[in-house]
Amino acid sequence: MKNLILLSVGALALSACAPMMASAPYTLAPQAAAPAGIVPVGTVSASRSAATTITSARVTGLAANTYYVAHYHLMGNASTDPCKSGGPLIMSSMMVGQTDAAGTLNLSGTALTADIAGATYFNVHTSKDSVGTPADAGVACTPVTP
Repeated sequence: MKNLILLSVGALALSACAPMMASAPYTLAPQAAAPAGIVPVGTVSASRSAATTITSARVTGLAANTYYVAHYHLMGNASTDPCKSGGPLIMSSMMVGQTDAAGTLNLSGTALTADIAGATYFNVHTSKDSVGTPADAGVACTPVTP
């Protein structure tokens, strides 16, 4: 019985250290809703484990010293193109950050892997404030595969 308990605890400890699987970087493309003069260029990558996904994004060509919000979305019905589909956002994946004086944005966040399992795209929006209220339909987007 003692050995069985030790084996169970050991298995649990090892599962907590499950290897992270990284996705190839996705390339963000500008969206029609981007304000004039904004030409976003960037990448998004994700490291997944069974429990959590760490997402990192780097975008240049944005307005300087401005808040942006990014998150995963589910597929919508407006188009077969994920970035034009208008799908609902996945709130638990929200990341908010401010660009530097050169207009570069670096974001990193963690979400439950199960929460974003159905995601079809990752979208970056201008934010109205520091809490991440979107100010537009998006300035940069990339389709993703869960």
